[in-house]
Amino acid sequence: MTHPSTARPSLRRALLAALALSAALPWAAFAQGRYPERPITLIVPFAPGGIADVTARAVAESMAKTLGQPVVVDNRPSAGSIVASQAVAGAKPDGHTLLLMTNSNAVSVGLFKKLPYDTVKDLVPVSTLGYFDLGVFVSGGSRFASLRDVLQYAKEHPGRLNVGTIAVGSTQHLAGRLFQSVAGIDMLAVPYKGSPAVLVALRSGEIDVALEIVGPMVPQVTSGAVRLLAVTGDRPNPALPSAPTVHQAGLPGYNVASWNAIAAPAGTPAPVVERLNQAVREALASPSVRSRLEPLGVRLQPSTPAEAQALVVNEIKRWGDVIRAAKIEPQ
Repeated sequence: MTHPSTARPSLRRALLAALALSAALPWAAFAQGRYPERPITLIVPFAPGGIADVTARAVAESMAKTLGQPVVVDNRPSAGSIVASQAVAGAKPDGHTLLLMTNSNAVSVGLFKKLPYDTVKDLVPVSTLGYFDLGVFVSGGSRFASLRDVLQYAKEHPGRLNVGTIAVGSTQHLAGRLFQSVAGIDMLAVPYKGSPAVLVALRSGEIDVALEIVGPMVPQVTSGAVRLLAVTGDRPNPALPSAPTVHQAGLPGYNVASWNAIAAPAGTPAPVVERLNQAVREALASPSVRSRLEPLGVRLQPSTPAEAQALVVNEIKRWGDVIRAAKIEPQ
């Protein structure tokens, strides 16, 4: 007969083992591929139709085939991507609610006095999706034949070069401020309400130069209405591969690109993040996704979760420095 004093420790050990097993079961289930168990929602912080939205939908469609569940795009546009980001940061961390994270998330940290979430602590990046170069554009009949011409004019005529971008605090506007700083020139930054207004101002001669995302400008370039002097990234753009980079065209050390990534709520189990990462990689390698997005100027580039996290941290610091240098008061 077992003595009660020896039975109790054995019972306690059995109970502890059972509890440990039950706690491990969800993780084991994820590791065994039972995730996802229902449709996934990908919240996009922009209205339908833009490049970010098109990218999200192309990748979501491909990921759905890999994961065996629909990936539904939910558009929730707002200033600074705050509404969409807050929704994901507060969602259950089970991999069924995701965010299309962009450089807007990094910029917002410096533009707003207080966000309703911590961009670094409350969101976990899964992988980057792609990069969107900006371009330095002039009108088809511009006197500037190259970026070097632009820089030379700006240095010889301080304050006379008019550079148009969309609204103050946008990536385009901040890229212009960084351009001014790196080039060591004095130029007049002219903000407009949107990209169509920038294009009208450029074509009419109201501004000398425009800084704008390459993709939407491709038809204007191919028609000859505007000319692309250089792209702002560190490599050729797939939509207009003959254009040099700003670095190659005469301004070493300048490298700017918008980017997007997929992120999940902090606390999402590591096996789920890895499963999503693999699904993203398969999507970006898909010929159908590449043929759909590369003509729009998207440089598709997956990453590890750690690399994506490092990008976010570095971009927060970089754009924070630009915002402070430009003396833009946080809202």
